[in-house]
Amino acid sequence: MAPFDSVTARLILLLAETGSIGRAAEREGIASSAVSRRVSDLESRLGVVLFDRSAHGVKLTSAGKAYADGCRLVLRAIADLDVVMTDFGSGLRGSLRLACTSSALTGRLPELLARYAAKHKGISIDIQEMGAAKALLALDEGRADIAIISDNYDFARFEIKPFEDDRVWVLAPPDHPLAQQIEPRRDISFADVIDHPIVGIHQVGSLNRLLSEAAAKAGKPLQENLRVESFPALVRMVEAGFGIGFLRSTSLHLLAGTDLVCAPLAEPWALRQLLVARRRTSPLSAAMKSFIALCSDTYLPSI
Repeated sequence: MAPFDSVTARLILLLAETGSIGRAAEREGIASSAVSRRVSDLESRLGVVLFDRSAHGVKLTSAGKAYADGCRLVLRAIADLDVVMTDFGSGLRGSLRLACTSSALTGRLPELLARYAAKHKGISIDIQEMGAAKALLALDEGRADIAIISDNYDFARFEIKPFEDDRVWVLAPPDHPLAQQIEPRRDISFADVIDHPIVGIHQVGSLNRLLSEAAAKAGKPLQENLRVESFPALVRMVEAGFGIGFLRSTSLHLLAGTDLVCAPLAEPWALRQLLVARRRTSPLSAAMKSFIALCSDTYLPSI
């Protein structure tokens, strides 16, 4: 077998994620033909078919899944070796790669990073904004050192610590039938709001997942008038009268300048946390240690 090629390995993982040669090529800034050629050459060398190809895209075969799992292991080992070597240096320089959800970036994280950067001037910080599932995948594949994400995922293979409490709130226009119940900002039951049309938020997001699970347990599907891809858009559509909406407390600043009313949901499942997560098996660099310590020292749980 030919020596391991990390460039081709990353392309294999990118194809597995996107399911599209064109999208993978665009992400890597190379021609689609170059991606196809690398995959075909690799399949020829291995004597297996890694992807099923169709008009709808590409999908890993059984052999492809096994090879992709192996690529993740090798790339993680390479990333871990880089961390170890960095720690053998002076300790004054290094890097911190964060994978964060939009909720994390609208909460206390920016201020915390500013404090961290001021104290650790030799540490370069790379921030990637993505959904929680993709952030965990970035940890698995060694593309991120730490993820800051919501708590409703499987963290069995990760070490986690609380970062910030993040309650779910309901919002509505002042002329909405629920406005009088919401206006005092007292806790309101999910059962009181579930029968009203809502403005939905991106389907792969953790908030949508949380609300969908709660609605399923209540036996009542969410009545989505429409779905948007960002929280600012959700606020604007609620303002326009398309329905009620839901936001985490880290996004309530988006209501500034509006006349929308809001209140926290009363159910225990609505009091969520953002978590700091890292792979249990990854080396803990000096940059990671100092950042996790800062997160723990500054965390204030809700009363």
